[in-house]
Amino acid sequence: MAIKTTEGGIEKWIHLAEATGLGRETIIECSGILPGVRYAVDAYIALIRDHSLVVAVASSLTELFSRDLISLRMDRLRRHYPFLIPGLDYFEGRLTQAPNDATFALECVATHATTREQREQVIYALERKCDILWAQLDAIYCAYVQPRNIPPGCFTPQEQSRP
Repeated sequence: MAIKTTEGGIEKWIHLAEATGLGRETIIECSGILPGVRYAVDAYIALIRDHSLVVAVASSLTELFSRDLISLRMDRLRRHYPFLIPGLDYFEGRLTQAPNDATFALECVATHATTREQREQVIYALERKCDILWAQLDAIYCAYVQPRNIPPGCFTPQEQSRP
């Protein structure tokens, strides 16, 4: 009996990044990352590393609202960036996986955050995660949209038409 395997989320994310024109080696080596994005990723790693498992799981509760946002994002990406369509499998998978992850996280937090202090930590985790996501989006916007201030050594999009 043959076992069907599917690519995991990391491989699908790499395919999405490749659809933008980035090379696989650049993606895997994390070359050209904006300092603000790297800082946000490091802050998220610290959040989940330095706190309880309940806090780490609670930080993923941002997924509760992601299904509708992912659908909207995919619609806009297809419309405005058709060259990305071959890489959208990552988001396709998140349409079902994100609600499952959020359900698990909510059940875990509801079961294990039983004291006021633990519940305040859950709120802290969500606030912190949202702050981290905003910082990441701000860094991307500042570099690539307005005022378009790309730090030296960071990825610079080519001004050319896509295939």
